[in-house]
Amino acid sequence: MAKPWLAHYDPGVPEQISYPEVPLWRLLEHSAQKYPGNIALEFMGYHLKYEGLWSAARRFAQALRSLGVKEGERVAIMLPNCPQFVIAFYGTLAAGGVCVNVNPLYTPRELKHQLNDSGAETLVILDLLWPRYAEIAGEVGVKRVITTGIQDYLPFPKNLLFPVKARREKRWVNLPPDPKRHSFKALLKEHPPLERPHLAKPDDVALLQYTGGTTGLSKGAMLSHRNLVANTYQAISWYPAKEFEGKGVMLGAIPFFHVYGMTVAMNYGIAEAYKIVLLPRPEVKPCVEAIEKHGVTHFPGVPTLYVGFNNFPGIEKRKVGTVKVCISGSAALPVEVARRFEELTGGKLVEGYGLTEAAPCTHCNPVVGKRKVGSIGLPMSGVEAKVVGPDLQELPPGEIGELAIRGPNVMLGYWNRPEETAKSIVIDWLLTGDIARMDEEGYFYIVDRKKDMIIAGGYNVYPREVEEVLYAHPAVQEAAVIGVADAYRGETVAAYVVLKPGQVVTQEELDRHCRANLAAYKVPRIYEFRESLPKSMVGKILKRELREQLDREKVSS
Repeated sequence: MAKPWLAHYDPGVPEQISYPEVPLWRLLEHSAQKYPGNIALEFMGYHLKYEGLWSAARRFAQALRSLGVKEGERVAIMLPNCPQFVIAFYGTLAAGGVCVNVNPLYTPRELKHQLNDSGAETLVILDLLWPRYAEIAGEVGVKRVITTGIQDYLPFPKNLLFPVKARREKRWVNLPPDPKRHSFKALLKEHPPLERPHLAKPDDVALLQYTGGTTGLSKGAMLSHRNLVANTYQAISWYPAKEFEGKGVMLGAIPFFHVYGMTVAMNYGIAEAYKIVLLPRPEVKPCVEAIEKHGVTHFPGVPTLYVGFNNFPGIEKRKVGTVKVCISGSAALPVEVARRFEELTGGKLVEGYGLTEAAPCTHCNPVVGKRKVGSIGLPMSGVEAKVVGPDLQELPPGEIGELAIRGPNVMLGYWNRPEETAKSIVIDWLLTGDIARMDEEGYFYIVDRKKDMIIAGGYNVYPREVEEVLYAHPAVQEAAVIGVADAYRGETVAAYVVLKPGQVVTQEELDRHCRANLAAYKVPRIYEFRESLPKSMVGKILKRELREQLDREKVSS
């Protein structure tokens, strides 16, 4: 197949990706051997060096073995970004287990589904989240629970003050006696490092990463050691300059339990022996403070995080010029947001694209070379991509169809769902479910999600295009566009808007702005101003929740 994108790669970016055929834990072992004294993790003043991190991961692996965890067993990890997450993740792999990333915001119902679906018999959980597990403990097959607290990896006196603060805020949980429960801290203290970590094969499952479940119950994407190692090196190869190896500082703000944060912040940072500054929550103020204090060079994030950064009070006076490379993912990056961020930091902010089923990165705009407005960029090294029609035949440049990809990062399939796998992977091509087009130079554009497309009066309306126009208005901070049922048009376009602090704009003014930039059938018929938009813990705007709110409002009226 033709690959016009290759002509637009930055110098040094390879056509094919070169990566070692090794278990994922080898990335940590290699950095620990090459840079043992480098700080690996920084957590609210606590430091853990690479040699110490690798030792802790192997102690955790030995503890799992001693508790009876066998090769291929699933270990669920329900933690925010903290040293324990990294230790448990790499330790599980070293023990021969399969990681199951669990969102700490999950309700008991969601936790029950994921534990039962994955068959996890071991759960690593934050002590403050214990009540959620306790509510469904009798309905899942968990045999052992390992609990840990934020205070376990805080320096003195923060380790003593944190419980006091949690009690004052009525968040503290007194853990009840339970024969299934084990202390994370005690297990590491009691067990020596595992001498011979498990030598997994490249195609062995390393991770069950559950999709968001926007179209029903979430499914577990089976990501192999090859998938995760390859995608880490694909991300690294996109900016091939080696001046940051062993010297870079990665801001670990986006959650590691999400596949994007896991790859572009945690695994990338570990493979390159960066100092990873861990933030339990992706909030703007701690991000700004961490950049200033630690000289952050790499700041992967999501558009809402960059929007908040751009609008942070006094940001023009903060010392954020150390930022060099930022990749935005999980949602479309408005052009104005990227421009303003680069103006403030002097660094590069490029839009990328990926999905859980591809571990996740597949496309990115060049860091140095040509970037195109609204484009997700070029297929990354080793990735093939095409736009296909309903018959799965490749469409020529400019035509709109479904994006299909293949490469070493594409999942093995969905856990225990062969029918779903067969629908998504056809002759080794992953059908993404995203509507896209490719231009003559090989740059790809996501027009929208299949499920998000609005059909208004017989016309296809792609919310992303309308959102780009709304973001271009100087008063708009955030915008989300969805389709609303309409008796006459089938669906009509509704825009939910958050204004920048101190800004005032009327619906009529927004409407004039949209009519000046959009065909009449694309212009929102409904404008609603909000103080905030519902977001996931990753910072992704949840359009599903907006739709559910609308449905509830209809019922109540």
